[in-house]
Amino acid sequence: MKSKKILVTGGAGFIGSAVVRHLINDTNDQVINVDKLTYAGNLESLTPVSDNPRYTFEEVDICDAKEIKRLFKQHQPDIIMHLAAESHVDRSIDGPGDFIQTNILGTYNLLEQARDYWTNLQPEKKTGFRFHHISTDEVYGDLEGTDDLFTETTPYAPSSPYSASKASSDHIVRAWNRTFKLPTIITNCSNNYGPYHFPEKLIPLVILNALAGKPLPVYGKGNQIRDWLYVEDHARALVLVAICGKIGETYNIGGRNEKQNIDVVNTICELLEELAPNKPKGINNYKDLITFVMDRAGHDMRYAIDASKIQKELGWTPQETFESGIGKTVQWYLDNQEWCKHIQDGSYQRERLVNYS
Repeated sequence: MKSKKILVTGGAGFIGSAVVRHLINDTNDQVINVDKLTYAGNLESLTPVSDNPRYTFEEVDICDAKEIKRLFKQHQPDIIMHLAAESHVDRSIDGPGDFIQTNILGTYNLLEQARDYWTNLQPEKKTGFRFHHISTDEVYGDLEGTDDLFTETTPYAPSSPYSASKASSDHIVRAWNRTFKLPTIITNCSNNYGPYHFPEKLIPLVILNALAGKPLPVYGKGNQIRDWLYVEDHARALVLVAICGKIGETYNIGGRNEKQNIDVVNTICELLEELAPNKPKGINNYKDLITFVMDRAGHDMRYAIDASKIQKELGWTPQETFESGIGKTVQWYLDNQEWCKHIQDGSYQRERLVNYS
């Protein structure tokens, strides 16, 4: 297959960096990584591929129309994979404005510059162009039943400023496809985990706090259920959709691993007992560090993805079970203390933001 030029926004983030590493390591495509390098963007996550001649980094804000126009003109991409987003629910409650700016206005700006670029392409290149917007299952809101699953036609019912901003961007992308015929595709994924995860999210937070002998904060009773997707499985799915997905379609991507948050925390503690038995002074068992804290406002109880469409139409299934993926994840953090140290030396020190009720 002829190599493509793929422009990845947010490529220094958690999922974005996994996509970039996958593209460089497992394809012949050229990658232009566009990232503003906010608190969650980390170029060290791309050290394994940063010297590859097929990789280019551009420090650009997707809200900067002039710079985005320059990128399209200079790099002439075949595919846009749009992952740049503010993504942490707690932060969206504390300061919604950044989420509106990046997730809604940034997506609008990117769509408009892509539309202008695409409109003026030569016929062959124009036919092959794709704009892949990467979103979240949180746009669907909460699942009430224990057997219900989110499908691609589930009505939107976002609960937080974060999910509302992503829902808005999804609607805008669909409108640009329907009104302007811009060739767009959308994917909505479940909770990701794995290597290089910024340590304000549950799994890396628990691992690093446990190793430091700090409390392991669990919201409410910890009975919220999430479907966990190993980030490298997600990266494979995203690239597959970007290249082979049908224009105008939506694909849900899930790991088929529903777990209560408290069970995730207990599993990590049990793995650390085995893999890191030399605990901090005064700690007898990692589970003793579990601390239940006030639940956050609007906290959804259950997310679960029906990923049968992407399996049936594109042949994708996750390679990792939760047991294999979480084992790899804990071991990665133990083996990459230098990466963790550099993250911890920055402005974010793993504390959860203010709890809301």
